[in-house]
Amino acid sequence: MSQPHTIIKRPILTEKATAAREATNTYTFRVATGATKVQIRQAVESIFSVQVKSVRTVNVPSRPKRQGAFQGRRSGWKKAYVSLKTGESIALIENI
Repeated sequence: MSQPHTIIKRPILTEKATAAREATNTYTFRVATGATKVQIRQAVESIFSVQVKSVRTVNVPSRPKRQGAFQGRRSGWKKAYVSLKTGESIALIENI
């Protein structure tokens, strides 16, 4: 998992993530499940050319899913909250 684009899968663009981005300069990403905080920090710094202040991670558990008579589970995933240093920003999809 040394490639930055295999560690950072995609940004999470929800109302809660947008509020965190505006209030505390914290960006939210869906990341690879085996990625460590150090790898996430290096990947964000190399992809977006910014300085990272801190990284917090959350393992989102799998959930049961049912469609008719068929039962299964949605797979779990990992989320990372990346706080940037003051004055830094990432241009995601902000001009929609």
